[in-house]
Amino acid sequence: MEFDVELDARKLSCPLPILRTKKMLSQMQGGQVLKVVATDKKSPDDFTDFCKQTGNDLLSVAQLGDEFVFYLRRRQI
Repeated sequence: MEFDVELDARKLSCPLPILRTKKMLSQMQGGQVLKVVATDKKSPDDFTDFCKQTGNDLLSVAQLGDEFVFYLRRRQI
């Protein structure tokens, strides 16, 4: 999947992956796609809840070994 920005959140525990994602999204334009790689086992639930609460689109979630890869589309402002 194509993306505009990538965030490495490996080895960060909750809530740091979400906090860094929130900060990165705030610097992006509406419609841009952010790729996040995380290793926190609770990340899939956290990112699902985060997107529901903020209106950003969770485009894809994949698990590759012990890593999770998320693609989020920044909501239109």
